[in-house]
Amino acid sequence: MTAELARGQNHPLSQVRLTIRISAGVPVLAGVTLGDENGSVNGPEWVAHPGAPALPGVEVSRQTTAEHRIALDLAALPEVVRRVGVFLALPTGTTGPLRFGATPAPHTTVEGPDGAELACYTLTGLDTESAVIALELYLRQDTWKVRAMGQGHAGGLPALFADQGVREAGELAAAVQQAAAQSPARVIPAASAAPAPTPQDISAPPAPGAAESAPSYDPPTPSVPQPPSADGRNPYEAEGVGAATAPRGLGGRIDYTHPRRPDSPPPAPPAPDSTADGRPAWPVAGDAVGWSMEERLYNQVWGMFEDLARATAAYRSAVDFADSRLEREIDQALADPRSRLGTSGDLARETAYARRAELVDQARAAYDRDLAQLTAESEVVEPALPPAYAGWESPVWHGYRVPAEPPMALRLGELHLPESAPLRIPMLARLPLERGLWVDSGAMALDDSLDSVELRHLAMEAAVVLAARLLAVHPVGEFAVHVIDPAGAGARALLPLTGEGALAAPPETGAAGVSEVLERLTRRVDLVQMAVRADAAASLPADVDPARQLLIVNDFPHGFDDRAVTRLRYLADEGPAVGVHLLLVADREDAAAYGPLLDPLWRSLMRLTPLPDDHLADPWVGHAWTYEPSPVPVGSQVVRQVLREVTKARAK
Repeated sequence: MTAELARGQNHPLSQVRLTIRISAGVPVLAGVTLGDENGSVNGPEWVAHPGAPALPGVEVSRQTTAEHRIALDLAALPEVVRRVGVFLALPTGTTGPLRFGATPAPHTTVEGPDGAELACYTLTGLDTESAVIALELYLRQDTWKVRAMGQGHAGGLPALFADQGVREAGELAAAVQQAAAQSPARVIPAASAAPAPTPQDISAPPAPGAAESAPSYDPPTPSVPQPPSADGRNPYEAEGVGAATAPRGLGGRIDYTHPRRPDSPPPAPPAPDSTADGRPAWPVAGDAVGWSMEERLYNQVWGMFEDLARATAAYRSAVDFADSRLEREIDQALADPRSRLGTSGDLARETAYARRAELVDQARAAYDRDLAQLTAESEVVEPALPPAYAGWESPVWHGYRVPAEPPMALRLGELHLPESAPLRIPMLARLPLERGLWVDSGAMALDDSLDSVELRHLAMEAAVVLAARLLAVHPVGEFAVHVIDPAGAGARALLPLTGEGALAAPPETGAAGVSEVLERLTRRVDLVQMAVRADAAASLPADVDPARQLLIVNDFPHGFDDRAVTRLRYLADEGPAVGVHLLLVADREDAAAYGPLLDPLWRSLMRLTPLPDDHLADPWVGHAWTYEPSPVPVGSQVVRQVLREVTKARAK
């Protein structure tokens, strides 16, 4: 299974003979830097580039192309090499783009000697950078790993080499660009499935001048680009990418075919019941832009959210216009006192109300058409969602197994609007969570029939279900849950976690337990921050758990003194960046005695509710979305079953 990496993520490599494929969409030059334990590149002879394409264990292309294949043999690298950086740069002195923000996002794939894909990474979010470290392969505890970097430099290759510790950074950058300029730039299609070249098994550094005579990888002859279909559409538009014109200086159209499916045939001709532009009239799960099905489904869900927001805004605007027009026409009709009580006044009022009803009916008809389309799409997308995105009633949970990789997002609940109550849009949050969560156990605006005791219990149940989902979607050992329950009031709600042994430790109670957990997690945050700044993650003490941590706090601020409150605020502010996340179950009114001291804490957390509540404002269109947690089917044991699988996998 291919590991699709996000920026900063790493993945262990099971092979040492590798091929790195690069698909950039426009001509770029590619190279490799060899670094020591500290990542320092000790000179130009440690850089493989178009002018010196072969180093011990490394071979790169001489040419500036849109597609590259870099051959690596990690076992043949010099013994002092502990880090290998794969860099991309835009050529200078050409009519091509000057920054990566104006190009398609480069895509990189790491393959084994048999062509099996081990990991891939798409360099999104680039802007003014003209040179970038795409991947880093590094040796840690006798195991090679690959890390998605995406570290760009607006200063180009000189800044990149200087950051790598090369003293002659400017001279080396000029030599690299000059060597690339001497070879004609080529725009080649995605590489075929032919066996990847492997580097020569060289045991000693090349002699002076050997770089010029060493054999290098020669890209295959470009094939004829796929022409548009008869109706003028991009034949790969069904992949959710669409057509695009070529950048300035390049002929023809950009081939946006997925680099992992280079030989996929064009889609079949449009069916008779397709729309005028050739798209199918029925919705398709995953019909959005993305490198993986998970990413396409994520983008499709939020596309549905935006479509519903726009449609509702248009409908509300039409109703507001109809109301203002009705008011204006009534005022005009009744401005003359002689016609207020006569038949002419009654007729004017009836006409004004009829016009208002006609406008509203037209707006509602258009809105209903949009809702019907979104509902049909939701009925197709919901069953296709992976566990991290799926509701608890989804059949995907029945075959649940602990994943090997964390997902890119997590379902926190569902969103809907009063005009479209039956339609629910999954509320997805990117992982890792950038903000803590707060499940409000206070009175709900939409339901004030429950007493405070039952509300607190429902809030704790909602927190437990969220914690269970977080445990379920992370690989074994990469996520742990701690609970602070000072008065023991959440024992009943915590039964799924405690009964299945899913907690890292029993729930802590009393002031001493509160202090101990907060002190331990605060120490972890401090140590990991120092290790990250010093790039010394391997030097963490053995008692520091490297897994991400979730702290559930019930009935805050009960059992918290001023020192504990300060530590909790510190965890909420600094914890997410180093893998410590907060899930607070609290009624804000209970903390009123602290005054404005805790206002920054509440603002830093994402507020969720155990019952439907319209508290999520959407300033873009002026909506107040109704949030409700993803319901667990009545009588279902799905949460316990999932936690049981997590515990079994952890025991193995």
